[in-house]
Amino acid sequence: MKNLLFILSFILFFYQSVFTQTLLSADGTTDTYTLINSVLANPNRDVVEVPDCNHNDFGKHITQDFDNQLNKNVFLFHIHVTPDNDRCKAGVNDRQRNEIKTYGDSPENLIARNGETVQYKWKFKLSDTFKPSASFTHIHQIKSVEGPYASIPMISFTLRKSNPDKLELRYTATANQETIATANLDLFRGNWVSVTETINFSDNGSYALEIKNIATNQIILNYNATNKDMWQDGADFSRPKWGIYRSLNNKQDLQDEIVKFADFSIEENPKTLSTGINIDVLKAKAENILLYPNPSSNEVEFKNANSDSYDTIEMYDYAGRKMSIDKKLNNDKLNVSGFSKGLYFIVFKKDTITAKVLKCYVK
Repeated sequence: MKNLLFILSFILFFYQSVFTQTLLSADGTTDTYTLINSVLANPNRDVVEVPDCNHNDFGKHITQDFDNQLNKNVFLFHIHVTPDNDRCKAGVNDRQRNEIKTYGDSPENLIARNGETVQYKWKFKLSDTFKPSASFTHIHQIKSVEGPYASIPMISFTLRKSNPDKLELRYTATANQETIATANLDLFRGNWVSVTETINFSDNGSYALEIKNIATNQIILNYNATNKDMWQDGADFSRPKWGIYRSLNNKQDLQDEIVKFADFSIEENPKTLSTGINIDVLKAKAENILLYPNPSSNEVEFKNANSDSYDTIEMYDYAGRKMSIDKKLNNDKLNVSGFSKGLYFIVFKKDTITAKVLKCYVK
């Protein structure tokens, strides 16, 4: 019975890694920081970066309230020109931060590894009179952890004082950040917008973005690029950040602000990717793949294998350890001689998406 439960749990692990979607929404009742950490963090960890301890008389800088336009509870991120700073760090007076994030100890499906595709969705609303800095005001970042380029976000939504004021989509795979798309900030002020951001994290990856006015369905900003370097060398993983992170170098340009956010979603390997692959179609194509003979002590053939349904084959042992099989694959055959007797799992993937998991017995 224990063996059966382990097998079921192992297979479920693979399919959950394909379809897992994590949603963080305000509920109006749960303590705000507790709610955020219950979704984005592991127990007893904190992913909320706020200036509360430097501004005790205001209280919490992320709150919840009911929004009549969305007809639901939303998050309110508060920032004050004075005295808020960057996470109450002593001596840091040139910037201020009020953000949430994922991090290394977050559940694995909430951080991005090299080769994975992740789709982020959320909604946000700027005030009618929002004032950006001439330096930088970030409201979203994709940041790498570890490596020589970890200090600079790979992707940022930067609000910039200009003529006219803009939202800039900023990008870098190294340390040379550039603006790759812009939109007039007046299209955002006073309006709820929805964001869909799909990233294939790899040296030859892809980035797709759509920002839409929720009330009018108007697309405000659309960007799509393939064959794009979306992995900063030396990184351990990448993770999202949302909130307000702005420079104080030009305080005269700024005012106290409230940015509203709602419905943060993180989904690994979404059903419809920027590559155009539909996971349901992919699964259907892989449905008839069989292993023969099974059990085997020599060679296993993949019967009914459709080359359109997979481009990668992986093998895991009973304990979940990945086996090295690159030199044992020959077209639709796998040489299993040399492996210890027991149960293994053969995983068929297409562009990092798991299409099918089969049990393989070595005798």
